Amino acid sequence: MKPIHLIIHGEPASKANSRKLVKFGNRIASIKSDKARGYAKDFLAQVQPIYPLLTGELEMHIWIWYASQRPDLDESLILDLLQGVIYENDRQVRQRHVYHGVDKADPRIEVFILPRDNVWGNGELKRLRLECGFN
Repeated sequence: MKPIHLIIHGEPASKANSRKLVKFGNRIASIKSDKARGYAKDFLAQVQPIYPLLTGELEMHIWIWYASQRPDLDESLILDLLQGVIYENDRQVRQRHVYHGVDKADPRIEVFILPRDNVWGNGELKRLRLECGFN
């Protein structure tokens, strides 16, 4: 599989902070906020779906440039939006690397999706433990 590279312009909404309560008759439900729904529409207009969808375990590298330092780093809405467009299910993403940046003039995300190397990266884990003073 060739790695997939996407650049999506616009500031993503945080899934955790992008819900609102609405009343349907006597029932109260939680739905995506106007910002999250607007972002989803803009996002999907910028992504060319692939066929067939990716299968198997995936690794994802995501750089998120927000318009300010204020938003929490949250890639969950992005993972959801790519489901059924690039891959079958966001549970396939078994390894993520997510980075926060600020670009007031051009908030956006840049994503690389590639097959997951089934090696757990034990060498990297050992290196980090040593670097941080843990054995």
